[in-house]
Amino acid sequence: MVAPGTPVNASEYDAWYDTDRGRWIGETEYRLLTELLTPQFSDHVLDVGCGTGWFTRRIAGLAGVEVTGTDIDSEALAFARERDTRAHYMEADARRLPFANNRFHKVMSVTALCFIADWPQALSEIVRVTGDRFAVGVLNRHSLLWREKGRDGGSGAYRGAHWHTHRELRQALAGLPVYDLEIRTAVLLPSGSPLARQTERCLAGRLPFGSFLLAAGRKISQWPRRETYTDRQHAYRNNTLHGSGRDFAQQSSAWEQTRHSRSRCQHHR
Repeated sequence: MVAPGTPVNASEYDAWYDTDRGRWIGETEYRLLTELLTPQFSDHVLDVGCGTGWFTRRIAGLAGVEVTGTDIDSEALAFARERDTRAHYMEADARRLPFANNRFHKVMSVTALCFIADWPQALSEIVRVTGDRFAVGVLNRHSLLWREKGRDGGSGAYRGAHWHTHRELRQALAGLPVYDLEIRTAVLLPSGSPLARQTERCLAGRLPFGSFLLAAGRKISQWPRRETYTDRQHAYRNNTLHGSGRDFAQQSSAWEQTRHSRSRCQHHR
């Protein structure tokens, strides 16, 4: 999402990701985003505050994934539509998303909430329209980037941004119907130098001081969540302790039938 009130237009903003430093930062954030969001074939993904669509385009390029991007910036949306014909882009306020409850399998947002005054309301809306998983990325108050770009109201594209803390995110999510919450960071050293890249490779996920703060979790809802390989591992362990191998084989077969049935239903949704 392009920061309100900044002099950077959509094309200049998106072109930053074509620079060596911008590409590295974008790819680093994208890896963490997809790791925790886990987009899969036949998923319908919503990107709230998609801006020029850099992350939206990447998700839309995944096989079998349908993507919708929303933003209130008409210039950014026009740019996104010109660059990407696979995703669907529409103007919408993150605080009042025009979608039904549980509408999307996965919902994502990358640094958009940093520029929304009532960001807890936007976060609540993201959870409301989520059917399975969500992942929300914000700027980390406890990071080197904040020291460089966030002080005194911020500078450049960061002017006016709200820099979040782990505690803020957990408190905002505490009253929402979510579970399996995980909060991680990326981009420890924002310079993009060889040292920064080596540091990221060695310490990614181990320290809470990366400039990109990502909260991800699962929605408690009636959405028919698809079983995963991890679910089957849990089932195997449970059957090993409390049932027979034949019971597990029968459950595994039933799981496969249910998965294919749900896949067909979701394909025609």
